[in-house]
Amino acid sequence: MRRHHRSFVAILGIALMLAFAVGTPTASAQDDDDEAPGRLSANDTLRVQNVGGPRISPDGEWILYTVSTRDMDDEDLANRTHLWRVSVDGEGNRQLTRGEDSASSPRWFSDGEKFAFTRTADGKSQVFAMYTDGGEAWQLTEHEEGVQSFAISPDGTTLLFTARDPETAEQKRRTKEHDDAVVIDAEFQWTHLWSHDLDSGETTRLSEGDFTVSGPRWAPTSDRIAFVTRPTTLLDDGWNSDIRVVDVASGDISVLFDNPGPDSSPRWSPDGSTIAFTAHQQTGTTVWHNKLYLMPADGSGEPEILLEDFDLNVGAPIWAPNGADIYWSTGQGTKTNLFSVQVNTDEVLDHAAPSGVNFQFTLSPDGGRWVWVHVNPSHPSELFTAPASDLSQARRLTGHNNWIDAEHIELASVETVTWNNSEGDPIEGVVHFPPGFDGSTAYPFVVNPHGGPSGAVTETFNSANQMLAANGFVVLQPNFRGSSNYGQEFLNANRNDWGVGDYDDIMTGVDYVIEHGWVDPDRMIAYGWSYGGYMTFWMSTQTDRFKLISPGAGLTNLYSMYSTTDITGYLGWFFGMPWDNEEVYRRLSPIRHVKNVTAKILIMHGANDARVPPEQAVEFYTALKDLGKDVTFVSYPRQGHGIREPRLALDRLRRYVCAFTDVVGMEATTETCADGVPMVPMDDDSAEIAAGMAGGPQGTSGGIFEVVEQ
Repeated sequence: MRRHHRSFVAILGIALMLAFAVGTPTASAQDDDDEAPGRLSANDTLRVQNVGGPRISPDGEWILYTVSTRDMDDEDLANRTHLWRVSVDGEGNRQLTRGEDSASSPRWFSDGEKFAFTRTADGKSQVFAMYTDGGEAWQLTEHEEGVQSFAISPDGTTLLFTARDPETAEQKRRTKEHDDAVVIDAEFQWTHLWSHDLDSGETTRLSEGDFTVSGPRWAPTSDRIAFVTRPTTLLDDGWNSDIRVVDVASGDISVLFDNPGPDSSPRWSPDGSTIAFTAHQQTGTTVWHNKLYLMPADGSGEPEILLEDFDLNVGAPIWAPNGADIYWSTGQGTKTNLFSVQVNTDEVLDHAAPSGVNFQFTLSPDGGRWVWVHVNPSHPSELFTAPASDLSQARRLTGHNNWIDAEHIELASVETVTWNNSEGDPIEGVVHFPPGFDGSTAYPFVVNPHGGPSGAVTETFNSANQMLAANGFVVLQPNFRGSSNYGQEFLNANRNDWGVGDYDDIMTGVDYVIEHGWVDPDRMIAYGWSYGGYMTFWMSTQTDRFKLISPGAGLTNLYSMYSTTDITGYLGWFFGMPWDNEEVYRRLSPIRHVKNVTAKILIMHGANDARVPPEQAVEFYTALKDLGKDVTFVSYPRQGHGIREPRLALDRLRRYVCAFTDVVGMEATTETCADGVPMVPMDDDSAEIAAGMAGGPQGTSGGIFEVVEQ
């Protein structure tokens, strides 16, 4: 008998069952009892459609949204995003845009008869418009550098957009003549505000200077705009943001709020008298919970700080139409939830969103209905709606991923469990159990530490872990100390302590699943990406309990990492400066303990990763090779901190499945493997191309991926 421990929310699962009970009908495996269930393969992960960007019409009857779909018949497996429309009762669902150029960011005009969106034109993203009842779209902007984001004024007369500054004639000449030396951290391409009059077609610049802008929001009176500024485009200046307001008629810009820490997400009250935003006062870090601030829109007086005792992060504020309440969504344990605060009383209400991940909440103009994107372990993203007064009445509006049910794909069961670490403190994690899980059998096991380290694992649709479960593994994802969603103290508990306390949290979780008889302690594997890559590198030097460990995009040498990453300030917040705290940097670097490695190691890394430079992987690989250890290093050309190209993403997933099943003596069920390496069927032309690549030198630009083995 399995014992399940839950925390934070007592209604986990109940609201979700209600949602699906009254949601859009889906095909069921019971429709065809003779068809055997299938398992989620690497190829299937590309078929998952991503639903997002809901926008409710001014009359509250229709919803515009986006659907991103990969063309599985396209040679390049191209991914395209298009606009769809559905009514609030789930009827009238149809696609509005088509073609090879993606369309995104739908925005309603105030009359509700037409909407605007972005689409590529001549290689640049521009704003287009279309009537709600159909017809051809027409182009509204022709900006030289393209449009990054846009908003329509409440009175419907003006388009506001952000765009990067164009290159000067001198910059273009230097680029053309290859006379383009760059002074690091001294030359930036700024993003600024522009307005576009919809009647005259005239475009006017609203901001300029040595700063970059984002997140602009119109005042309800269409005469002012609040926006966020940062002093540079460097990621390390992400925390150093302030909020300003520009008067559209005069062009005058004033600073609304100047805070040592980050200030973001300005939102005007319905009457235009107040601006709500999020901020905290900690400098040099984003690993801190935002509070909710209220500031008079004219900049007079001091801000009012709400939610001082709310021990979770505050997301972008959403005003109720009556101006009495402000809503936000944020992570809470292994779900995301919706909260609100009454402005006059500071009373916080928990709105008990369905179990799983809930985001992009949109409130209808009359305040009576929510529409949002919901994801749960058994179904990828879809649109949901519910009365604003009762989210337990959640109802699914779309069915873009119903193919999972229609094709009888058998998925893992997913549950949140809780154990105590060595200090007696509770730690949560998410477990994927293989389809048909039998509690009397000990399964091969995978532990998957998350990235961040201030990320958090939630009960969501995780394609990689669904694949591993489909191949017979129990998978544990721990929310170790340093994870978000558990309060400020827990979030900061791994400062100067990477690989120590969080390692204990992980390994006590491993012991927990072993004690319950779910997994075989002699068939254990660990894998992770980014901070999960650091943690799995670290685990490989601290224990001999794992057969195989696969770090991805991981840190191995904190000292060299500090001066080569694009987020030195983030690392410095955790450990201070390396020249002041050399002992900490060296002691917590996996490379310092590399001689202890006993597991088989499978390293993966993007060749163009600026966040965790690939030299971090090279250092560890070279040491293992020189030590005569069993190591494989896979480098993904052109990839940054994530693997974006579809065929390379497929390779990564297939390597996990093939290597993991091979090392524990199982046959892969979803992929074709040979000796732990994926074997992808190819037609004659592809085989000839691959053979030609194999004859060239390693690391050439023509190769699909580089594999170095020892």
